[in-house]
Amino acid sequence: MNTLLRDVRSPGWAVDTIAEPAVVVLLHGFGSNEHDLTGLVPALGLGLPWASLRAPVELGNGGAAWFSITTPGTPEPQMVAEATEVIWAWVDANLDAATRVVPIGFSQGGLMASQLLRTRPGRVLAPVVLGGFVQGAAQPGDATLAVSLPPVFWGRGAEDRVIGEPAIARTSAFLPHHSTLVERVYAGLRHGIDAAEIDDVRAFLSTHVGIGAIRG
Repeated sequence: MNTLLRDVRSPGWAVDTIAEPAVVVLLHGFGSNEHDLTGLVPALGLGLPWASLRAPVELGNGGAAWFSITTPGTPEPQMVAEATEVIWAWVDANLDAATRVVPIGFSQGGLMASQLLRTRPGRVLAPVVLGGFVQGAAQPGDATLAVSLPPVFWGRGAEDRVIGEPAIARTSAFLPHHSTLVERVYAGLRHGIDAAEIDDVRAFLSTHVGIGAIRG
C-alpha cells in the first residue's frame, strides 16, 4: 500500500489554503484514479479549495483502490481502517488543524467519506456519499454521531447493481440514527452520477457548508 497519497489540487491552491475553514476532498471509486471526480468541480460550481486523492492500492492500467475487494459490500475492517488512516495522514500533512474536511466520495470512495466522518466527527463537515455505503464494524466516532446527528448526503441509483442489497440495508439502518440524513434515490440511474444528483448535492452543500461553498 502506498502511504504517500498522490493528489490533484484546485488551481488556486496555495500555501495559505491550509488555513481555509473548509476544503473539499474528492475520493474516487474502485479501479479509478485521482482525475475521475475532478469533473464534479465545474458541475457543482465548487467555490472551496479542493483536492482529489489517489487511492493507495495500485491495480494496474492506471487504476487504484482504497482496499481490495474480498466480499463485495462487506469490506475487511482492517483494510478499511488502514485506508482511513492514510487519508487522515494526507489531511494532517496538508491542512491546518482547524480546517474542516468536506468529503465527496463515489462508490468505494463513498464508503471512505463515511469513514472520515465516523473516525473524526469533529473534523468533517457535510459528507457526500454517492453510490456508496457504510461498513458494519463499529467506529470510534459512532457514539458522538448518534448525539450530534450531522448532515450527510447519500445518493444512489435505483438501478445500481454494483452495490448489493445487504450493503444498502446496512447503510439504511445506520445513517438515520447517526446523521441528519438527506437521502435521494434516482430512478433509472445505475452505478453512476447524473445531473439530478449533482443539482441535489449543490443544494446540500449550499445549505450545510455555507457561503462560498458553491459559486452562483
